[in-house]
Amino acid sequence: MEKLKIKSGDLVLVTAGDHKGSEGKVLRVLKDKNKAIVEGVNLVKKHQKPSAASPQGGITEMEAPIHISNLALKDPKSGEATRVGFKMEGDKKVRFAKKSNQVL
Repeated sequence: MEKLKIKSGDLVLVTAGDHKGSEGKVLRVLKDKNKAIVEGVNLVKKHQKPSAASPQGGITEMEAPIHISNLALKDPKSGEATRVGFKMEGDKKVRFAKKSNQVL
């Protein structure tokens, strides 16, 4: 299994698909499926039966997973899409934005 370069809490831009151009914060990464759930992106309507938590039931909107290949990390300096690299700082391995060379 390959190491993913996107983690939960990262700000990402959607680079392909129906939601191209939108941005959001990664809520969760599904490592086994190579997908991530991004806040406010790829919203789907889900029909829910009445339960103790929601006695009314009804239709709710929630985020659906989007493939990692359609996401790019947002550069902290310029705000553009950037690729991610790994480098050693002392004895610690860190991620950095390749556009601005800034540690993430």
